[in-house]
Formats: sequence, structure tokens, C-alpha cells
Amino acid sequence: MQLDIDRGVVFSLSAVEEVVIDATNSILGRVASMSAKLVLQGKKVHVVNVEKILISGNKKKIIKDWKEFLEVGSVINPEHGPVHYRRPDRIFKRVVRGMLPWRKPSGKDAYKRLKAYHGYPESLKKIKLDDLPAVKATKPISFYLSLGELAKELGWKGMGE
Repeated sequence: MQLDIDRGVVFSLSAVEEVVIDATNSILGRVASMSAKLVLQGKKVHVVNVEKILISGNKKKIIKDWKEFLEVGSVINPEHGPVHYRRPDRIFKRVVRGMLPWRKPSGKDAYKRLKAYHGYPESLKKIKLDDLPAVKATKPISFYLSLGELAKELGWKGMGE
């Protein structure tokens, strides 16, 4: 990765086909937009430690808004309503999906190239880990809510699921 002072990160991973992003202490929207851009460019993106992604804002309001979203459903049949994910990897993938042209074939193909993981799987340790300073949190961690904490509030049972 090359840094551009005005724009953040310039994507210069032309030779690299697979990218592993460590999402520890990174802002959710920044990691998601960077992942969306990379998968649209044709790269296979693996995001590790998704439960440690940070969400900025008022913690109580974030939790309240997500719990309200859980109540959204279909009037006719609950099976027809939107799917509400509770696992951090699924929440992250859904956020990225909102940044892709999902209804086009290019968006569906790009979405298939995105993988999100709890922790850091052994199978990915042979691929070079990319450090993205543009996505890291600048304030102390206590100002943020982690995606793992949000998932627990929404009913995620933990890694045993």
C-alpha cells in the first residue's frame, strides 16, 4: 500500500491477488469501504479479527438503533423480512454488501471474493498481512464500541456458534 497524504490510501496492489487485512482497532466504515474497493478491483480480500473492529459514536445510541433494526420484519410473514445477522463477521459482510452494486453481476462476484474471520486463521498466516494506517482509530479505544460488544448485545453467543 502507498499512502497519499490528501486522499488516505492509494490502491497499488496490482500484483497482489489476495489481501489480508487486520481489522484490530480499525473503524468499521473505513475498513468496509476499503474492502469494497479492493474486491471491486478483483482482489480476494480476507479481513481478520472482525470482532475487534470499532464503531464510532454514542455506545447506547448505536446499540439502541441496532436493536430497533432487529424488530423490522414483514407484516405478512416474518420469513419474508430482512435477515438480521448477529455474528460480527456476518454484520461486517452485510456492511460491505451495502457498499457494492449488489444487484449487478459484478457486485455479486465481488461479494464472493470477500471473507471475514474471527481471530486469525492458521491457513492465512502464510499470506502477508497488510497494515492500513488510514483505517486505524485515532482516539483512545474507550471512545468506541467494538463489533464484538455490539454482537453480544444483539444476542451473539460467542465463538461457539
